[in-house]
Amino acid sequence: MTRPLLRHCAAPITGAALVAGTLLIAAPAASAADDPVTTVTSYKAACQANSIIDVTKIQDTSVSVTAPTQVEPGETFTYRIQPGPSSYPNRDSGATTTNVSRLKFDFMIPENSTFVEAAVVGSGTNLDNVPPNVIRVDETGNPAATGQILRLSGNNEVIGNGPSGSVSTNSEGGIRAPKLQLNLDGSPNADGDSWFQLPAVDVTVVAGDAGTPIEPKLRTGGIAANFNALENFNTFLPRASLFGTQWANTRCVPRDSGSAPLNAGAGPLATINVVASQVSTTTTLSAPDTAETGTPVTLTATVAPDDATGSIQFQDGGVDIGSPVTVEGGTASLDYTFTTTGSHSVAAVFTGTGNFADSTSSAQVVSVNDPVDVETTLALTVPQDAETGTLVDLTANVTPSNAEGTVQFKDEGADIGGPVTVAAGTATLSHAFTTAGAHTITAEFTGAPGFAGSTAGAETVTVTDPVDPVVETTTTVSAPANAETGEEVTLTASVAPDHATGTVQFTDGGEDIGSPVTVSNGVATLQHTFSAAGAHNIAAVFTGGTGFGDSTASAQTVTVSDPTPVDADTTTILSVPGNAKTGEPERLYATVYDVATAEVVPSVGAVEFFDGGVSIGTAPVDDGLATLTHTFTTEGAHTITATFTGATGFAGSTAAAKGVEVAVPTPIDIDTATVITVPANATVDSPVELTAQVTGAGDVPVSGTVQFFDGENPIGDAVAVVDGTAVLSHSFTTSDAHVIHAVFSGGQGVKDSTSDSRTIQVSSGGLGSLSFGS
Repeated sequence: MTRPLLRHCAAPITGAALVAGTLLIAAPAASAADDPVTTVTSYKAACQANSIIDVTKIQDTSVSVTAPTQVEPGETFTYRIQPGPSSYPNRDSGATTTNVSRLKFDFMIPENSTFVEAAVVGSGTNLDNVPPNVIRVDETGNPAATGQILRLSGNNEVIGNGPSGSVSTNSEGGIRAPKLQLNLDGSPNADGDSWFQLPAVDVTVVAGDAGTPIEPKLRTGGIAANFNALENFNTFLPRASLFGTQWANTRCVPRDSGSAPLNAGAGPLATINVVASQVSTTTTLSAPDTAETGTPVTLTATVAPDDATGSIQFQDGGVDIGSPVTVEGGTASLDYTFTTTGSHSVAAVFTGTGNFADSTSSAQVVSVNDPVDVETTLALTVPQDAETGTLVDLTANVTPSNAEGTVQFKDEGADIGGPVTVAAGTATLSHAFTTAGAHTITAEFTGAPGFAGSTAGAETVTVTDPVDPVVETTTTVSAPANAETGEEVTLTASVAPDHATGTVQFTDGGEDIGSPVTVSNGVATLQHTFSAAGAHNIAAVFTGGTGFGDSTASAQTVTVSDPTPVDADTTTILSVPGNAKTGEPERLYATVYDVATAEVVPSVGAVEFFDGGVSIGTAPVDDGLATLTHTFTTEGAHTITATFTGATGFAGSTAAAKGVEVAVPTPIDIDTATVITVPANATVDSPVELTAQVTGAGDVPVSGTVQFFDGENPIGDAVAVVDGTAVLSHSFTTSDAHVIHAVFSGGQGVKDSTSDSRTIQVSSGGLGSLSFGS
């Protein structure tokens, strides 16, 4: 049979992108369930955008599947999977978003089903370029009639894991979400965000064998389960403008973090049970007509046919008694004890599994009465003499011998231990007296239902202290040679002989550590955490129990150190003039950043500069900046690099090489003048243009490069002078007064010059970090 297409509902799925080093993550939107059955799976997606700086973002998201809950083997049916809405902002952190393209959403053909067809439902919302379509692909992303992956994309134009002619990480293609700054309903978005949604996909399959559910899933098998893989189920390509075009190919996998295991998003998105046509059943109950409180009886249910599978829940007056009992060979039994008298209406409810239908037996009435207690007598047997600390047996014998219950032994009316269960008419307690003298022992029998209680007459035990020689002991202590503050270590004391009783007090430099530890089988251990570094002298003092002497272990030295801090990763950026002359000093700059915080490192370590791999000097790092004044001695192209040698808390790093064209000064170089033009005001994270005009004496055209500075710190790379002008687009990251100047480095026959300073007042503003979502 063929089941009609089900209606669907939308649920969100995350989109992510990196523009100029900032991650964009779409925020999930709300969804509403439609009949018949819609399953919404909520989970976290770990997305990495790969661009100038790789950035990872963790986002709450979900996906919905609308499907029948049950089908029959061989039935043809359709279920629907719906990716949810996503959005991206107009601009943020100085970058202007353009669009998101090459959208891809991969999911699996479920096991225990045979694929028939898949079709896109509608065209999605706020999408253009290539209409969405769904194709069947293999693990390489190539179309394949036997592939187990269904791909929602635009003609398989994706960032990777596809045919060689259709993949790219730096060009638009496939399904595109243009920047419309609209909500999904077409109304303008107040924040300037652009919302879009991929269409749903209807998947038609034929159900397989009964007993094995069909479970639609996202693509997370094999390489697709790895973090930041082109095979991930959701990939796309954001585009933005900041210092030119920026591309950030992005890949998402259902994990709580990049290193966490796969989460619920990798599990079943819905469960479609494959169940054969049900077989009717009948259930009958067998129970005794009468019973006594406190005495178990057997309730038996018989299910026909006898090959039926499932469980029986027995009930008393419609209330469940006991747990469900599995049916085996057509029967299920429960041993049950009634606790109240009266008429009890007992029934059995069969819950079938597989293709067996449920059924309920007719009720049967059981008349329950209280039992008549049997009279008992109790006799007590104890030793006449005993020694303190030595176990002796106290025995009580109950008549009749089949009596059930417990015996409580007493010494001068005070309980000795807990009640002892009677077995075959006898209860025995092994007891060690702690004080010398005459002890009056009694015993009380408390009968189980059906047996009356009884009391034994008193018996006397004369207890004396033993005269034993004291056994000498030796104690040794074992401790690790080294430890770290904050780390738990095990301190062990060994006492000989190993049957010695007593306690061990561990000490550190003569001061007690923790509480005394009881010795067991010659050993006492203590878990201890040192709080201060240095040499710690650990000893152990054994205090012997009765008959055992005290002893003290020789001290063991534990050298405790503070944990070694993990150095932070750094990145070094080199700034050099594009042109220089032999014999004239030039300044080379290197700025060192903490990768995790994107802030400059403090004044630690030094930077070594190299020309063509040869060291030309070292400069200390001052608030992240190292400056070296260097005079080139040979003309030609020079390749400059810089290496941050690292310092406590910070790892070293090497900057990318930069080129300097060095010329020999002519006898008469042209004088130059440099004038800069900057705006009076700017906003944090909003780009402004810094302009330098360079003129030569007599208006002679000049060539060379201009390096802009914010105070003493270089801004960006040296900019080539074209037609007397050098322009740098720059975004300030802090609000303050920024003093800007420019240094012109002349080419052949042109002198250097430095501009006057200009001040830009930068104020706070903007939207914060660049991200997808509302």
